[in-house]
Amino acid sequence: MAAVAGATATAPKEPVCVTGANGFIGSWIVKTLLQNGYTTIHLSIFPGSDPSHVLSLPGAASPTVRLVVHEADLLDADAVAKAVEGCVGVFHVASPCTLEDPEDPQAELVDPAVNGTLNILAAAKKYGVRRVVLTSSISAMVPNPRWPKGKVFDETSWTDLDYCKSRQKWYPVSKTLAERAAWDFAKKNGLDVVAINPATCLGRLLQPRLNASCAVLQQLLQGSKDTQEYHWLGAVHVQDVAKAQLLLFETPAASGRYLCTNGIYQYADFADKVSKLFPEFPVHRFTGETQPGLVDSKDAAKRLIDLGLVFTPVEDALRDTVMSLKEKGFLAQQQQSSSI
Repeated sequence: MAAVAGATATAPKEPVCVTGANGFIGSWIVKTLLQNGYTTIHLSIFPGSDPSHVLSLPGAASPTVRLVVHEADLLDADAVAKAVEGCVGVFHVASPCTLEDPEDPQAELVDPAVNGTLNILAAAKKYGVRRVVLTSSISAMVPNPRWPKGKVFDETSWTDLDYCKSRQKWYPVSKTLAERAAWDFAKKNGLDVVAINPATCLGRLLQPRLNASCAVLQQLLQGSKDTQEYHWLGAVHVQDVAKAQLLLFETPAASGRYLCTNGIYQYADFADKVSKLFPEFPVHRFTGETQPGLVDSKDAAKRLIDLGLVFTPVEDALRDTVMSLKEKGFLAQQQQSSSI
């Protein structure tokens, strides 16, 4: 019997779960999953938070698509388990990150990051999840003052916890401890975990509120002189982070940690690029090295590049972010140019 043209259909994608699904990166992961044929996605969100922007993403209203909202505090193991149940993959993005300094770092940042991650992994183990893609951060890689001079930062670098604690830098502590806990759990329980360590994420905000990484650019545009000394390696478009997450999930051979950045370079160079693209804003011009001894690299994310990821130019990420910040009212339409 002759084959009927067009009769062969691709197998439907199996259900996956995204934690922090209504956050900056999480929303983009859901968007990317929908674009790539995933039709059943469990959206794990913090209780009481708004998922409406995710539910209105292109393709979300299709009759073949099921976006299942689970309100789950990461510290509530039962709620977390319900969100993960029935999924073959988990994209664990959720982790607390505040724009202001925490009053109680242990309770506000460290415990939810570490214990929340362990609850997700325990649920993944219980329900036979095939792979967990853990969203870590460059904050789990730097600051690392013991890194060899003259060497480009790579996935073997880990943040110096004592250094961070002595300077009250609690977000890097939370991300480092959470990732280390994940690797320990994976090793002891035979769970397939892959980690992605994004640099400062930029791009269009799908969510209504300002997130910490885009706030870095917002503050720079408003004249901030913060050098980002402790936690800067570079920047990356959030759409590339989302694409990388899916690539890591769908590539069986992927393993370990993956730095995700469009190059490593000084924050001063980044600020200079921003000031040239947006001369109407009072961007501070830095002199000298903002990250002493940092070695530049255009292909720092070589592990991801070798898997086929093509990075979006930083200029495009900047334009997308500024347009979005303006649209959402986080930037005045015009600023006086700096006199410097």
